[in-house]
Amino acid sequence: MNRVILAMLLSLVVLATTMLLLMTGDAPSQNGSDAAENESSAPVMLFCAASNRAVMESVKLDYEKEFGRSIEVQYGPSQTLLSSIEVSGTGDLYLPADDSYLEMARQKGLVDEVIPIARQQGVVVVKKGNPRRIVAFDDLLKPAVRFVQANPDAAAIGSVSRKVLQKQQLWESLDKATTAYRTTVNEVANDVLVGAADAGIVYDAVLHTYPDLEFIELPELKDVSSGVAIGVVSGSKQAQQALHFARYLSAADRGLKRYTEFGFRSGNGDQWADIPELSIFAGSMLRPAIDETVTAFEQREGVRVSRVYNGCGILVAQMKAGQQPDAYFACDTEFMQQVPDLFPDPVDVSQNKLVILVQKGNPHKINSLKDLTADGLRVGIGHEKQCAMGWLTQNTLKEGGIQEEVMANVTVQTPTGDMLVNQLRTGSLDAAVAYLSNAAGAAEHLDAIRIQGLECSVATQPFAIAEKSRHRQMAARLFAKICSADSQKSFLAEGFLWQMNAAATNSGDSN
Repeated sequence: MNRVILAMLLSLVVLATTMLLLMTGDAPSQNGSDAAENESSAPVMLFCAASNRAVMESVKLDYEKEFGRSIEVQYGPSQTLLSSIEVSGTGDLYLPADDSYLEMARQKGLVDEVIPIARQQGVVVVKKGNPRRIVAFDDLLKPAVRFVQANPDAAAIGSVSRKVLQKQQLWESLDKATTAYRTTVNEVANDVLVGAADAGIVYDAVLHTYPDLEFIELPELKDVSSGVAIGVVSGSKQAQQALHFARYLSAADRGLKRYTEFGFRSGNGDQWADIPELSIFAGSMLRPAIDETVTAFEQREGVRVSRVYNGCGILVAQMKAGQQPDAYFACDTEFMQQVPDLFPDPVDVSQNKLVILVQKGNPHKINSLKDLTADGLRVGIGHEKQCAMGWLTQNTLKEGGIQEEVMANVTVQTPTGDMLVNQLRTGSLDAAVAYLSNAAGAAEHLDAIRIQGLECSVATQPFAIAEKSRHRQMAARLFAKICSADSQKSFLAEGFLWQMNAAATNSGDSN
């Protein structure tokens, strides 16, 4: 008997051990977390323009001290760095001296997100006291003045200067007067510092670390101005870590403080947060079109996005009561126009059409809005004060001259189209006026009858970022993702029409 009991106990121990091994083996947390730790501990690789070296070293030191994460930086001319990224396929971040290089990188598919940081102005550098008395552009052309420039085919300052001066037909004369071309803007400043040159064109911010040099602003160079921005390299294996540093670099209370200290004309950055939270209000009908995109954005950026989906009338009431999201995606322009003080610059993104939804096979033979006036028909519509769909429906019925007759058959008014779809599927309704997008997910059970000849039956969905948002840049990046090619496919699959153009899609990248 004792042997039997002992055997049973041993069997139980073996079974428990096996289950424990299966449980721990099934969960990849141990090996997975180790891999994630190794990945996150790998240094983020930044290709950075030489003109930003002094400020970048300062920000890098701040970041590494605050988070204990390493940033490796390779400095050089903007064009050379871009070529390195293209040829090697390596790197996580790219910060050129002029944002035109980021546009080139985007066109080549080398860069994804772009975050603006600051501006720097092209000036003429001379020794302290301006011994050659250079006060005008023509002074640079004098034979006695040794003038140097950065290579326009490699360095941003040279490229921008050439472009601006060619428009004024001044480039050829300055090119002839140039004693030598240097690889980087820093080399130009060094030549003037050691007396190898009398003057050169540099960015004003470069001279912050040269107390023995000064600069002269010439009217001919006023358009030699460069936006400084940082881009996430498309092939980065650690985009989340790269974006963490990029957000730090562009934060008003972190990196931008250093940029201002080093003489750059810094922009309006987001407030820093290690894991920031972005809030967005969106009409319920937009949920199936954008929710996966928003989730992917959260994962890539390492941030949180709180979403509130509801009827736009309800959302507007919440905002007027004091709730202030970072962004608002309205079901129709009417409900964006009700909060112009909060969202001054909306952009129309998509359109959605009202349709008549009926049960599969259309048992009541409904073919137009007028058919909704038939005796005994149970009709559902949106609530005009709670959602854009209801407001639009009332306008459409008015324009069709049948508002009173149809309303006599309306048995329910809801804040969202999904509620109408559910009641149709359960047989509580015979017909409903809702959006075409509401029908997209219920095609097996419902038919959609198009409303002909009434332009007011089309809703336009605008997106806007709150003027007082603490995370305007992050909201702009979310907007860029919503406008991406993959996101557009989601909109089209859900029954929306795409409205905006490519130029507006990238508008979120500017300061």
